Amino acid sequence: MIHVCSLAKVEETVARTGADRMLSLLAAGTEVARPASISSENHLHLVMHDITVAQEGMTMPGEEHVRNLLDFGRRWDLIRPMVVHCYAGISRSTASAYIIAAALAPKRDELELAQTLRALSPSATPNPRLIAVADALLDRNGRMIEAIESIGRGADAFEGTPFALKVDI
Repeated sequence: MIHVCSLAKVEETVARTGADRMLSLLAAGTEVARPASISSENHLHLVMHDITVAQEGMTMPGEEHVRNLLDFGRRWDLIRPMVVHCYAGISRSTASAYIIAAALAPKRDELELAQTLRALSPSATPNPRLIAVADALLDRNGRMIEAIESIGRGADAFEGTPFALKVDI
């Protein structure tokens, strides 16, 4: 299971789920305290802003970020849960959970996965830049992009409600 949450819910989510792996997607200068139950080798902290076009002074999600998150996801043994979080638990984290689930289950239909994401999280608004880069790296020929576009922008929220996305392999 991939458990998605906001930065504010990391400790609680890790404790509740027994996760031993964590992916943090935060802007430079945003600190995250790694829970004691997560070893440093099981924590990937990617620094990027939640943007879709380049902006001065900001780090746009790019190919290196997506390659790192894919490598991190592929090294996961799936025995214990993974927590994926960003600042609000709405955009970078939902995109990353979708990307990891798609990568680990390459036969899973992209649209079905996107619709599942929407059902689990009404506020999910996956970062389109992360999705586009992953679509290219995973040779999905635009299917991931189209699937995420089809679910549209999520409901307005300051913070996403934590949810769990099952990885069907």
